[in-house]
Amino acid sequence: MIGGQPEYPELWAFLESLHCGELLSGTVTGVERFGVFVALDDGPDHPVFPGVGFITIPELSWRRFEAASDVVQVGQRVSCEFLQFDTWNLEARLSLRATGPDPFQAFANGIAVGQKLHGQITKLVPFGIFVQVADGIEGLVRLREPTRTSVETRSEVVQVGDEVTVVVTEIDRERRRLVLSRRQGSTDR
Repeated sequence: MIGGQPEYPELWAFLESLHCGELLSGTVTGVERFGVFVALDDGPDHPVFPGVGFITIPELSWRRFEAASDVVQVGQRVSCEFLQFDTWNLEARLSLRATGPDPFQAFANGIAVGQKLHGQITKLVPFGIFVQVADGIEGLVRLREPTRTSVETRSEVVQVGDEVTVVVTEIDRERRRLVLSRRQGSTDR
């Protein structure tokens, strides 16, 4: 700030005029490991960043992804919901995922604890096995669940891509987590 006035008055005025929940359109100008820059249609240029809009990684998509470039590409047109004015970086924090329904909540409406589901193992991690039970919906079978054998031989018992039957043991809507059990599911692999 210079003399009590913002250094970039046009940018400040634009950002202060935005309202939480407002839909903004723009073009993706930068895809980084920490988030995505967006040049907003009605916004001024940013003095440092490639766009006055910024989407953090968690706000890109409801679905799990490996890299921001799996969701958006430079040059792509996007419509995002305005979340807040980041006064430190002078940017509009945006959410791309907020513009669509949360598939987990819709899925959770149609299932219940104790229900059997069929799915495919998508990932083996030190604490368990992730099983995709619907498009974009994965649940966790905790490590103590997968088999009666030791951790060292777990990869011999199940592999990524295996089809399994599981039972829903917990639905956490707030944290968007689905906990599953194979023990109660069936005796198949």
